[in-house]
Parts: sequence; C-alpha cells; structure tokens
Amino acid sequence: MSWRVTRAVAQRVLEQLRRDPRTLALILAVPCVLEFLLQQLFGRNSTVFQQVGTPLLGLFPFITMFLVTSITMLRERTTGTLERLMTMPLHKIDLLAGYGIAFALLAVVQAALVSLLAFGLLGLDVAGPKWVVVVLAVANAVLGSTLGLFVSAFARTEFQAVQFMPALVFPQILLCGLFVDRAEMATWLRAISYLLPLSYAYDALARTAADDIDARFSLDVAVVCGCIALALALGAATLRRRTD
Repeated sequence: MSWRVTRAVAQRVLEQLRRDPRTLALILAVPCVLEFLLQQLFGRNSTVFQQVGTPLLGLFPFITMFLVTSITMLRERTTGTLERLMTMPLHKIDLLAGYGIAFALLAVVQAALVSLLAFGLLGLDVAGPKWVVVVLAVANAVLGSTLGLFVSAFARTEFQAVQFMPALVFPQILLCGLFVDRAEMATWLRAISYLLPLSYAYDALARTAADDIDARFSLDVAVVCGCIALALALGAATLRRRTD
C-alpha cells in the first residue's frame, strides 16, 4: 500500500464531491434535518426523543453514507473512470483506502455537525460520554460507506443502486432493536439480527446513551470494525482492471 497514491485518490474524491453541492447537502444537512424533525415530532423533553435520539444520531449517517457511496462508486464504474484508474500502477487497496479516507473525513464533519445540533440546540442528553457517541456515529458512517463500495459492484444503474436501500438497509433498521427489543423478537428474527452489523452499531449507541459501557459494548465495537474491514476486503475483490 502506497500512502502517496492513497492520498492522491482521497484528494481526487474530495475535490469531486466539492463540486457537487447536492451530494454535500445530502451528506451534511440531511442527518441534521432528520434529527431536528425527530425532536419536533416528539418534543424536546419527550422520553421517546431522549431514548431514540442518540441511536438515530448514529444511524442517520450510516444511511446517507451508504446511499452516497454506492451511487458515487457506481458512477465511477459506469463512466469508465474506475477502469482508467485501474490501468495505473496502483493496488486495489490503495484505491479503496483512498475512497474510504475521503468519505471518513466527510463522516467526521457530518457526525460533528449533527452532534453539535442534537446535544446543543435540540437538548438531547445522554448518560454516557458524548464524545463516544460522536465516534460511534463516525464509525457507522464509515460502515455505511464501505458497504456502499461493496454493493455498487452488483448494480448497473443508479436506480439499481438505490434499490439496495430497501433490500439491505431497511431490514437492518427494523431488526436492530430500535422498534422492538431483540430479546422480544421471534427466535428466527433474533437469529437474523445477530448476523446484521447494524444490530451491533445500534446496541453500542444504546449502551452509550445509558452509560452501560461494558464488555458487551466492546464486542459491539469490535464487530462493527470487523464488518468495515470485511466490506473493504469484499469491495477489493469486486474491482477489476477491465470492464466487460
């Protein structure tokens, strides 16, 4: 892996996104708007808002980054940009790491903005450390980015890329424990939830909100990090130097 090549790829992606204000608005503004709507829906001092506001603060970045990354990488594939890059003397890991770093930097800004809004103006409160919530939000955004990089290989159009949202993201949101505690789910649903990375991401956020940071929290974080690494590895396996 060459740091010089990786940095060049990351700079290229960031420059490309800088010229796309609509995508930047989706990444930076939409999570803030959704968190604001959540507070307005239930009320500033509502128990519901205080309970679900923190987990959703970390899940909103996952959703937006999955969508943006999958479409961005698909566009790189279909326009031939990715194929031209692969003809250069670089490794697959350099390319994916560059994309990952670029979107991770955006994730930091995204998480910082939505956290400042939620913990400041919206009055969201957590029993655990707020900085842990921010770090988890960044990790979830990176997880969404790496999954988006991976699934983009299975789409041929942007419409097909969007279809992965209801296919892969929505089931994870339903089964992660946000709406119904996983212990109360049917056995077969609970078994499926243990296979989904968003279940561990949600559990880590919920435990932070309740200041219940223990060995199970460490396991949740380890699983999320492992899924990020696995998605990058699978994404590298889908990269080809020629497009059929």
